[in-house]
Amino acid sequence: MRSICMVVGVFCALLAPWVCPANAQTLYFPPTGGGTWETVAPSSLGWNGAYIDSLRDYLAANNTRAFIVLKDGKIAIEQYFGTFTKDSAWYWASAGKTLTSVLVGIAQQEGFLKILDTTSKWLGKGWTSTSPANEDRITICHQLTMTTGLDDGVADPYCTDKSCLVYLADPGTRWAYHNGPYTLLDSVVRSATGLGLNLFFQTRVAAKTGMTGTFLKSGYNNVFFSTGRSMARFGLLILNRGTWGTTPVLTDTAYFRAMVNTSQQINLSYGYLWWLNGKTSFMLPQTQGVFPGSMNPSAPNDMIAALGKNGQFINVVPGLKLVFIRMGDAPDNSLVPFMMNEEIWKRLNRVFPATSVASHREAMPEHFALHPNYPNPFNPGTTIEYDIPQRSRVSVVIANALGQEVASLTDGYQEAGRHRLHWVAQGLSSGVYICRMKADNYMTAIRLALIR
Repeated sequence: MRSICMVVGVFCALLAPWVCPANAQTLYFPPTGGGTWETVAPSSLGWNGAYIDSLRDYLAANNTRAFIVLKDGKIAIEQYFGTFTKDSAWYWASAGKTLTSVLVGIAQQEGFLKILDTTSKWLGKGWTSTSPANEDRITICHQLTMTTGLDDGVADPYCTDKSCLVYLADPGTRWAYHNGPYTLLDSVVRSATGLGLNLFFQTRVAAKTGMTGTFLKSGYNNVFFSTGRSMARFGLLILNRGTWGTTPVLTDTAYFRAMVNTSQQINLSYGYLWWLNGKTSFMLPQTQGVFPGSMNPSAPNDMIAALGKNGQFINVVPGLKLVFIRMGDAPDNSLVPFMMNEEIWKRLNRVFPATSVASHREAMPEHFALHPNYPNPFNPGTTIEYDIPQRSRVSVVIANALGQEVASLTDGYQEAGRHRLHWVAQGLSSGVYICRMKADNYMTAIRLALIR
């Protein structure tokens, strides 16, 4: 299997816009000290204020704590909800995986480690329950790309104990969103650098960018907490390809390119712990199904994202010089709430001038959408609503976690307008299902959880 772990010498044109030299002069960077951050009025950007109001209503109704949109580095939208303020700290959940990815890259550029090192070099022999020969094949790069081959179906996939790290497949042959091997990257960095995770973050990233925050232990996990503005600073650092203004942070350009591009050929929408939009297929946590189409069809194709449980988001779009972050809770309790991110992008697309987004994402009819009649999870059925802007050939199917079609709800030409389908889910067991809709050349999907 070809992997960007092995192939990093690629041409700029193939990986643009992430590879080409950054143009920091067009980006604003707030000072590293104090609370100063320049703003820009949405109206001066041609944004639609009425749709900003409806976006805020959606965010408020879905337990959002903080929401920030940066345009060219300046704050265009900043909203806090309830008692949350710009000084309040919140957890990143799995969005913090991307911060770990950057720290690994910095450790490599400073000569502490190489991502092709075996994990055993830094954790010692016997850190898994696999055979010594197989364990010696697992590298740091496999941890970065979720391809260690260790079994994510164990009783506790967060567990980092030797007894929980069990062989299932050869390293590099299976993608699985497995938190245990990922978390051990923190121990790899600590062993290689001789510095604790927080000290390495503070000296290599926080001091140069003005970020605040800390990793706290929670069970087996190391969870990063920070303010919304610190999360936005990290997004701006990534937008400028690892440089804060003119101050270098992640200077290993080959590593950065690999981090934000497809890292293996199993899940095309995954880099080094970053989710990638605009690919021809994607996979979801806790499944082995490969789903066709872009991860977030309403988002620009060049978007990369940090996505965490309960809707901790960092979305970075180089083509638009835009970053948005969202912190809070979410009705969807999935590990990676793709659908909430999609709903935010649908609303942002109404805020932005049509031409600003259209060239950076696949064309999508404005009213092409699926609307499950919540509650979701459902028992034992749900009504699925969808809008189509014109007469179209419509197909709506249900697929299981392996990507296999288990039900076909409709297939044929339908008139413009809103339509409703009721799915009873007869004969299906409890679990996660994907409802996919295709109308002419467009496709979208929603995640459904069936509980009996």
